Amino acid sequence: MSKSLKTGDKVKVIAGDHKGEVATIVKVDKKSNKAMLEGINIVTRHMRRTQYNPQGGKKDVHVGIDLSNLKKEDK
Repeated sequence: MSKSLKTGDKVKVIAGDHKGEVATIVKVDKKSNKAMLEGINIVTRHMRRTQYNPQGGKKDVHVGIDLSNLKKEDK
């Protein structure tokens, strides 16, 4: 199933908290078998101050949804 889903495809979530929602795939992580969807399953990470990020603060991060919970939507 992972071969049929790629970046830019419209998919429908068929299981989980976001069941029934339709979104576009932003990124596919083949190693963990997950897809990041546009506007779905975004969490806020609190970033510590570091040498590379002297401000610190909050950052929105996509959390992947397993490819087995997605179904390709017809265009």
